[in-house]
Order: sequence, then structure tokens, then C-alpha cells
Amino acid sequence: MEILEPAFMQRALLAALLVGITAPAIGTFLVQRRQALMGDGIGHVALTGVGLGFLLNASPVWIATAVCVVGAVVMELIRSYGKARGDIALAMLFYGGMAGGVMLTSLSDAGSNANLVSYLFGSITTVSEEDMVAICVLAAFVILVTIGLRRQLFAICQDEEFARVTGLPVRLLNLLVAVTAAVTVTVAMRVVGLLLVSALMVIPVAASQQIARSFAMTFGLAMGIGVLVAVSGTTTSYYVDVPSGATIVLLAIGVFVALTALAAPLARRRARRTEAAEGCTLRVPEARTATDDVQV
Repeated sequence: MEILEPAFMQRALLAALLVGITAPAIGTFLVQRRQALMGDGIGHVALTGVGLGFLLNASPVWIATAVCVVGAVVMELIRSYGKARGDIALAMLFYGGMAGGVMLTSLSDAGSNANLVSYLFGSITTVSEEDMVAICVLAAFVILVTIGLRRQLFAICQDEEFARVTGLPVRLLNLLVAVTAAVTVTVAMRVVGLLLVSALMVIPVAASQQIARSFAMTFGLAMGIGVLVAVSGTTTSYYVDVPSGATIVLLAIGVFVALTALAAPLARRRARRTEAAEGCTLRVPEARTATDDVQV
């Protein structure tokens, strides 16, 4: 296939596949916790890490990962203890992360507006071999956490107090969710972009919820949708020469709209089947009673 001939497209498609798995995987738990916009906030903080990487002449992916992890831990602590003023502190953290990234990039020799835009909105041509090593390692961490600890993470997302009573380390697991979300942002920033990564965390999950009837089904279907739109969007961006991040997000929205339109007739069909099953259950005893009366 022509698309697999360039080395940069091989890297881009592999990165898209990993992003399609990891973003909805952690996004399922964030949506369950009503923290759908957490990825967007971490993306703002990650920009400081990218700018710092330019300034230090180091890998922006690894520096952004470190900065994101620190920012995510601070966000989780603010969420837990911030109370009334927590939203103000989070807003300052988000805006400060964005401003710090722009400032550090402008002060660096390696940074430029073009480089910054590629991190903000994604660019399939900029995924280097060094980036792929980081993306693979970080994606493996996200997959191990979200799949290996899915029962424990579901418990704290559903009811923290009940999880605490059962003996789960709730505070540690909350921090792990935040750190995993931070790692996912840095995995996805080359393909989707820091400003759009939150959409890939949330929209596939919202789409799967339209037809899924359990958490496990939502979790698996969301990752399937994520892989579909990430790989399709990357392929489309290669042939049509459009930004990969925007293409992926628009395809995800299209899938959401399609599944939402499909959900209504499916729900009506399920309701009719339920009513029919209940009707059969009620009619069977009546038939037996009538027979008994005849025998008497």
C-alpha cells in the first residue's frame, strides 16, 4: 500500500493506533467521574512542558510527561481539598500552563510558531523515531493501568465512599487516574494535539454510551471507536492533506451523531421485546387457571 511506504506514515499510523486505544480507555473513567474536561486542562499544562523541552534542547515528549504528571497531581489535590476556591485555582493552573508554554517557546532557540502549532493541533509528519519510543512506553503504561486495574478504578469512579469502606486505597487510585490521564495527553499530543486530545478522551466514550448497556461494553466499544477514528483520520489527513487532529475529532463527532440516531430505534425495539416478554409471562398463569377450572 502506498500509505505504508513513507517511514513517517508508518510511525504516524502506529501512534494513531495507540492513541485510539489509550485516550478512550482513560476517558471512560474520567467521564464516569464527571471530569470530562480534565484532559483539556492537562493539555494546557503540557504546553509548558513542550516549551521547557525546547528551551532545554531536550525531548518535548518526556519533559511534557513530567510536567503533566506534576500538574495532574496538583489538580487532583485541588479537587480533593480545594473546596469552594478549587475552581479558581484550577483556572489559574490551566491559563498559567498555556502562558508558560508560549513564553518558554519564544525564549528558546529551537522553538518556533510552526513547532508549537504542531503540538497544539497535531501533525503526522512530525512523529519521529524518538517520539515513537516514548509513545510506545507511555501507551503501555496506560493500557496496563486501565485494563489491569479496571475493577478498582470503576469502584472509585462509581462511589468513593463505598470503595473506601471495602478497603481500596482511594486516594492512591485517584492519583493514579490523574497521572494516567496526564500520560495519555503526552501520548496523543503528536497525533491529535494538546488542544484536541480531550475530545478523543470523551467523544468515543459518549458515543459508545448511546448503545452500550454495561460499563464493560462501554469500555470496549469506546476503544474500538477510538481506534477507528484515529486510524481513519490519520489516513484521511495523508491523502487529503488536512490536519490530523481536526480530522480525527470531526470523525469522532460523526460517529457520535450516527450512534445517537441509532440509539432511539434500538431503545424502542428493546422496550417492545421487554413488553412482549412480560405479556407472555402474565398470560401463562391465566391459561393454567382456565384449564384447572375446566377440570374441576
